[in-house]
Amino acid sequence: MSNDDAAAPAARWRASLPRIGVLTVVVTFGAMWIWVLFFAPRDGVNRFEDREWAAWAEQICAEAANQRLELADYTRLDSGGSALIQQRADLIDRATATLESMLAELRAQPPADAKGRAIVPMWLDEYDTYVSDRRQYTSELRASGENLPFYETLNQVPISERLATFAADNEMPSCKPPFDLDI
Repeated sequence: MSNDDAAAPAARWRASLPRIGVLTVVVTFGAMWIWVLFFAPRDGVNRFEDREWAAWAEQICAEAANQRLELADYTRLDSGGSALIQQRADLIDRATATLESMLAELRAQPPADAKGRAIVPMWLDEYDTYVSDRRQYTSELRASGENLPFYETLNQVPISERLATFAADNEMPSCKPPFDLDI
């Protein structure tokens, strides 16, 4: 057996290493996607067990949303001047008061499960920050007399997005923050 004959299998083995690496990566990604699509848990990280509390909270939030809907005013602001901006600030304060009442009711009765008792207060605290942002906004409207854009607190993402995600994960769609200031 010649030296070339002994080197041939080693050369073929080295030549096939890139193919083996690519095949390993493809199989790994395929296995990951199969697990994600068919076997991974579907519950969000924010989901807690007390479904009765979530249903009760949804009713409280729906009532607050209806109260805000009754306040709706579709007056155009582009030609009203500072007096109309003052009225808008008053209207926003009244809408924000519905959120404050909603939050007080939700705080009065904590969820029954341990995870709910741990994470719902954090969600309510973030909601307080959102309410504070709304109050700050009306102060800015009154001070400037101009229709300024609404800026909310960012915690990696807008706080309203975090609040809405929590509400969605717990099947409480009416508990999402209102988007009345985004238009």
